[in-house]
Amino acid sequence: MAIVRKSLDEIKASARQIDLARLHAATEGDIHRHAIEDGQNPDEEPGGYTPVLPARMVRKQLGMTQEAFAAALNIPLATLRNWEQGRVRPDPAARALLTIFAREPDAALRALKVA
Repeated sequence: MAIVRKSLDEIKASARQIDLARLHAATEGDIHRHAIEDGQNPDEEPGGYTPVLPARMVRKQLGMTQEAFAAALNIPLATLRNWEQGRVRPDPAARALLTIFAREPDAALRALKVA
C-alpha cells in the first residue's frame, strides 16, 4: 500500500460533490435500508459511548474548592483546571473516579481519607 501525498488544493479539487436534491429526496425507508446495507441495525439504540460527568459539576455538587477537590483526587490543580475548562478530557480511570465521587461521595471521600 502506497502513501499518496496531496496538497490541500488537490484534496479540495477532488472532493466529491454532494447531490443535495438526491440527499433531500431520501426517505426514512431509504435511510433504514442504507443502514442495513452498511451492516448496522437501525432499530437498535446507539451504544458504545460513555457519558462523561463534568469535573466542575461533580466538584460543585461536593461543595469543594478546586484546590480541595484536586487534593482529594490526588492530581495537580492544573489538571483539574484543564478538565474544567475543557482543554483536556479526563482519561478513563479519572472518569471512573469522577463517577464514583458523583454517585457515592461519602464513600469516595472516606476511601481516599479526605473526610
